[in-house]
Amino acid sequence: MINSDVIRGHLESIILKLIIEKDMYGYEISNCITERTSNRFNIKEATLYSVIGRLQKKGLIAPYMGEKSHGGKRRYYTITPLGKAYYEQKINEWTELKSVIETLLED
Repeated sequence: MINSDVIRGHLESIILKLIIEKDMYGYEISNCITERTSNRFNIKEATLYSVIGRLQKKGLIAPYMGEKSHGGKRRYYTITPLGKAYYEQKINEWTELKSVIETLLED
């Protein structure tokens, strides 16, 4: 399992990446993260919705109600143009950070 402290600073980028791929609802985002990490990282529900709330407040994602499915409507999230630009900025930061860390940790 991956320590949640290590990944916490990148959760916005991870969630934005998934929503860029396709509009998703919360539980779907959580499952996708678990599946893609082969169960090495499971995002807690409270953490997920906290990040989603921050992304909404920043105008990076927008919610909408989807069609009725299995007993109720689901709130889906879609990326905004501002969200795509923010994601690109975060990817550039990640690339630079990864390079610095690799340099510092090399033998």
